[in-house]
Amino acid sequence: MNPMDIEKRSMEIIESELRVALPAEIKPIVKRVIHATADFSFAENMRFTDGVVPLMRAMLMRGATVVTDTNMALAGISKPALQKVGAHALCFVAQEDVAREAKARNMTRSSVAMERALAVPGSKLLVCGNAPTFLLSLLDRVAEAPVSDIAVIGVPVGFVNVVEAKERLWASGIPSICAMGRRGGSNVAAAIVNALLYGIEGVRP
Repeated sequence: MNPMDIEKRSMEIIESELRVALPAEIKPIVKRVIHATADFSFAENMRFTDGVVPLMRAMLMRGATVVTDTNMALAGISKPALQKVGAHALCFVAQEDVAREAKARNMTRSSVAMERALAVPGSKLLVCGNAPTFLLSLLDRVAEAPVSDIAVIGVPVGFVNVVEAKERLWASGIPSICAMGRRGGSNVAAAIVNALLYGIEGVRP
């Protein structure tokens, strides 16, 4: 079987085993997360703010910048799909100057990376799959002053501040897709971005 046939068959299996009724708008996104993780619990723990899927797709089609919290998430996002819609993606966290600044200010690199992300001009899709401090830095900033033209994919994985960061994001009212609880990861974050891209007409053959 070629890769596309394998993916098609995988999606058919997921569809046949899915036991949670999902709205048509979000179902392809949840299925792609399950495809990336083999974990059906995401069908129950993912949350979507009202209208966030068309909003994020519109942002991507307007050339939004996708900013990830890890290079792993960045690597997992389809670059050909981004190119087709005129969007681009980047990650600040591994940059040497970010590491130096974080050390000098006694902060996490992810917090500094979020500051850099918010300084990027134009629309931004902020994607967190690993570091809750990436989200917490954003939420602290938003608590001080509104931040416009952003949307957030908040799916960090782990034990420290992860659940709390997701709950704060969900309560903030920022347009977002969240995976509540401890589960998540860079692969989940990338899968969500790819699902958004693949749902845009003409992106996938």
